[in-house]
Amino acid sequence: MANYTTVDDPTAFFNSVLYVGNEEARSITLDGLNDMQPDWVWAKIRSQGYSHRLFDSIRGTGKFLHSDGTDAEGTQNANVSAFNSNGFSLGNDNGINSDGDTHVAWCWKAGTAFTNDASSTSVGTIDSAGSTSSTAKFSIVSWTGTGSAGTVAHNLGSVPKWYIIKNRSDANNWAVYHHKLNANPEQFTMYLDSTSASTDDSGLANDTAPTSTVFSLTNGNYGNQDSYNYIGYFFDEVQGYSKFGSYTGSGSLDGPVIFTGFSPAFVILKRTNSSNHWIMFDNKRDPFNEVNGTLYPSQGAAEDRGTGANDIDFLSNGFKIREDNGECNGSGDSYIFMAFAQQPFVTSGGVPATAR
Repeated sequence: MANYTTVDDPTAFFNSVLYVGNEEARSITLDGLNDMQPDWVWAKIRSQGYSHRLFDSIRGTGKFLHSDGTDAEGTQNANVSAFNSNGFSLGNDNGINSDGDTHVAWCWKAGTAFTNDASSTSVGTIDSAGSTSSTAKFSIVSWTGTGSAGTVAHNLGSVPKWYIIKNRSDANNWAVYHHKLNANPEQFTMYLDSTSASTDDSGLANDTAPTSTVFSLTNGNYGNQDSYNYIGYFFDEVQGYSKFGSYTGSGSLDGPVIFTGFSPAFVILKRTNSSNHWIMFDNKRDPFNEVNGTLYPSQGAAEDRGTGANDIDFLSNGFKIREDNGECNGSGDSYIFMAFAQQPFVTSGGVPATAR
């Protein structure tokens, strides 16, 4: 029998965790089937309005970015202080460990370090370094801008379907590429820190689609301003583990079913043809259907479970929209999503997932 998926245990590469802050140095342990040392940790206070904080092992401990702001990289050693063999350590900073508040952290593993000297390898024109997983098809990539249009190695070994880039040195938008964003996605950009619709903007990808080895940049602020430092997170799809797709809204409470090929653990979606928030859902904050704990990457607001919340169901092979508003299901509106698995629809051994 041919394998349905190469990732039988998605928690080896993605997992999320809930915790209550205490403003004391501590370790947070993940609950997967196997240990997972994260390379990217995205954390948010749920019970009050406070900015998202994003950390990764390439930039190093204590260095954070806000998905809901254009700010340059900040440093606070009392934030994430270590990436452990099965989780991460925290300091006492109230942005990530506020006393008595509920928190969530989403964690991804890359794991294998790489460097690319473009002049030596002839792969790209701008040097890069980072960490990658050939199994999960995830890379964290850092580089320094040159101020001239060029290309950068992402080390995925396949064509990325979704990536986000942030200028670490200066205040600027989080630029988003998604392969289902309009008919010519290399010509369009979205911004993770903004509610805006997709924009016809060559400033990110230089109107050039990524390849299996490199992505393209102009000389602009999003990814290549001279001498400025950048970080990017790159993904390709893995059957049974990750999916980066699109759908059209119906405007009905009995909304569309979106096939992913797995039971989701985490979903982000965004309306592309008009202004609305990005929306985040996960299986830890909502272990049962309906899934309606709404957080917004583009806003630091507390988790919404009231009249402004959005409702979806996590299925054995995808998710179903249970809302009729423009944020996730406007009639005829266009949406993109990214999703990661709790369990593949069918494992490599032929074991099917069950519905929630």
